[in-house]
Amino acid sequence: MPFLINVISFFWFARTIKFVLFWIYLWQLKEYHIGRFTDHFRTHKGKKLIFDPLLIVKIFLLPLILINYLFIYILLLIYITEFLVFGLGIAKRNFKKPILTFKTILLSLVSFTGVILYLFLSYKYVGENSRFIFALLIFDILIPIFISAIVLLFQPFFVLVRNIILEKAKEKIKKINNLTVIGITGSYGKTSTKEFLTTILSQKFNVLSTLKHKNSEIGIAQTILKDLNAKHEIFIVEMGSYKKGGIKLLCDIVKPKIGIITGVNEQHLALFGSQDNLLSAEGGRELVESLPKNGLIVLNGDNKYCLNLYKKIYEFVGNNIEKKIYTTKKDKISSNIWTEDITVYKDYISFIARSKEKEMAHFSVNVLGKQNVQNLLGAILVAKEFGMDFGEISEACKNIQQNQASIILNKGIYGIDIIDSSHSSNPDGVIADLDYLNIFPKKKVVVMPCLIELGNKSSEIHYAIGKKIAEICDLAIITTKDKFKEIKKGAAENGMPKDRILLCDKSKEIFAHITTFCKEGDAVLLEGRVPKSLIEKLNV
Repeated sequence: MPFLINVISFFWFARTIKFVLFWIYLWQLKEYHIGRFTDHFRTHKGKKLIFDPLLIVKIFLLPLILINYLFIYILLLIYITEFLVFGLGIAKRNFKKPILTFKTILLSLVSFTGVILYLFLSYKYVGENSRFIFALLIFDILIPIFISAIVLLFQPFFVLVRNIILEKAKEKIKKINNLTVIGITGSYGKTSTKEFLTTILSQKFNVLSTLKHKNSEIGIAQTILKDLNAKHEIFIVEMGSYKKGGIKLLCDIVKPKIGIITGVNEQHLALFGSQDNLLSAEGGRELVESLPKNGLIVLNGDNKYCLNLYKKIYEFVGNNIEKKIYTTKKDKISSNIWTEDITVYKDYISFIARSKEKEMAHFSVNVLGKQNVQNLLGAILVAKEFGMDFGEISEACKNIQQNQASIILNKGIYGIDIIDSSHSSNPDGVIADLDYLNIFPKKKVVVMPCLIELGNKSSEIHYAIGKKIAEICDLAIITTKDKFKEIKKGAAENGMPKDRILLCDKSKEIFAHITTFCKEGDAVLLEGRVPKSLIEKLNV
């Protein structure tokens, strides 16, 4: 028995390393947000963690190993298998592990210390018998709770550290004179608008902007502390939040003078808890209320929520701030800037912009999809506020790169056009990317997961996505199960053959489907968080 105890202890500890790293990774992926973390277990992937067959087997083994030591050998076989799978993942560099930060390093050290201490105390006080194996198995089954408890236990400490960092950032930005801060929020379009505006304004001004997708309070504060200096004239801040009051917190730190609301939809509705909470934060009300008396708010008039806010702004803040609006067409509302003659090509967009001041210019910009016209209009309108005319702005737009819009066109394997929009997705983004896919003349394929955190609107949205897929695509491969039925129903009811709507989550199988179905000149849209290994294979 002692030899068996030592062997099991070794394999138990080795495979436990994997699960400690995985659960810290998952908490980090969900930004240590309890709502996002718990919402994960409503998804198919999250449910698979709870109803994992091996976990169920271990629960059944729990009482049996106390009855007959032969069951310990079954457990040993399971642990050896898990150890080998972990080793294979390390060799292939595809196992889930957290990105190294001060927080993840500390959480990992504390967690591994706890694992070692548990192993030592169990060995010392339980002894070399089946009860010791029982104790190891109990820990194995409860490891998600163990790691979550450590994360939550240390959360007050990290909140204290965060608050110190935020206060330092707040004090630093106060001391920089003649700095104009532009805050950008919304459910979608924030990053692209920020990137476009940064490129345009950088032609005449010393501009700093937050890093791509770094839109949380700590990400913004770190940018201020590391990069902002007295030479900067403009600071462009992308603002994201998952709860009411989150945008107000960011505004209290950076004190924006100009605000942009790029577009609002149901993304993250499940986290906000209600539509009103969402409209307060990412919907822009908190940004509007935080602007100074001489501030300016710029809104996307093509979005119904932004348009409604535009009409009601003075109910929230009186007429103390100026409001401006952009639309792709003039007939919706009295726009400050609008477009004509929009043409979408495979690798760029072209349009004419007009303004209330009767300015007009042609824009040809190296970004993909009609949706980016909206994002460009927001950037153009704000650039005008800094004295740039349409001619200067049009020239500056020539420096915008395709990847700044988070959607890239590559010539992939066998001459297939690969449209890589594999960042996090939202309902409007999916529809916009499908519209872009539609300009490709030959066969069209979409690969995408179901969307998450949409609350009670999820079924309705996925059904609508399915209908849109049927209008445009010849083949759809959905990589997650959560709302696959709704997508398939929408697509089938709109005339798409059911055998062209596939559920598949394995890179090799998806790759096989694509390369069997597609030929040179066909197009594949990778929408949302699809497997990285698939992207690498298709772009060879």
